[in-house]
Order: sequence, then structure tokens, then C-alpha cells
Amino acid sequence: MSKNTVSDRFRKVDVDEYDENKFVDEEDGGENQLGPDEGEVDSLIRQYPFKHVAWNLMGALQAVLKNPPINTKNQNVKDRAEGLVLKVLSSFKSGDIEKAVQSLDKNGVDLLMKYIYKGFEKPSENSSAVLLQWHEKALCAGGVGSIVRVLTARKTV
Repeated sequence: MSKNTVSDRFRKVDVDEYDENKFVDEEDGGENQLGPDEGEVDSLIRQYPFKHVAWNLMGALQAVLKNPPINTKNQNVKDRAEGLVLKVLSSFKSGDIEKAVQSLDKNGVDLLMKYIYKGFEKPSENSSAVLLQWHEKALCAGGVGSIVRVLTARKTV
């Protein structure tokens, strides 16, 4: 038989501390996040039709995904960033979408997917068709894992 069956040391461990479903609201200084720079993105979009160079739009896509308002609780900042992303995505021609998605890294594709799903929540005129084209290319680049990461993420855009 065991010698020490009446020990109560195991009862001093707080098992709730290790529960992965325990929600803790993280404060990461989100009030300082202003989202993407609207002036920079607009200037890149306006240059596109005159120069006929798709890299300006790819630069606009990089700029709009550069500073996402993930940690902020200010809904106006998030809505402004979403509108700006949708404006950039709508500016692309169908043939340039795949090259633009391929230029993003894994985190960029995941962030793009977050904005795509956010756009699906509030569709506007012709936005669903554009977002479906982007979703198809982002799915090819990021795989199903990208969708799972976006749908299970606690921090949204």
C-alpha cells in the first residue's frame, strides 16, 4: 500500500488557471491604433489608372494591411479600415488578384481573409462578387488553415 495517502498538497493547485477557455481581456494598447494611412492608400489608388502599373495597387494593398486596428475597441476606426480595404480590393482587375495575393506572406493572407469575412457581414453593391474572387485566390494561397485561423481568432478587424 502507499505510505502517504492522506496528502493534500495536490489540492493547492488552481486548475482553473490552466483552463484554455478562460477568457482574459488583454489590453494591448489598442487605443493608439488608428488603422491604415488613408492618404497614402488613396494616392496609390489614384496613380493606378494613369500609370497602368499594377504594382501601385499592390503597394496600396500592402499599405492598407500594414497597420490593422486589431486591438482597438473603437468601432469607427475598424469601420473606416474595412471601407478602405474594400476600396482597394475593388480597384484590382480580376487578372491581378492572384499576383497580389501571392505577394503577401502567411500573416498577410490571414489578415486579408479577416477583412474578406468582415466584408461578407455587411455586403454593399457589387462587393460580394469582388470579395468572392479575392476569397478564391486567398484560399488557394493560405489553404483551409487560413479560414480556420480567421474564424477562431478572438481579435477581429
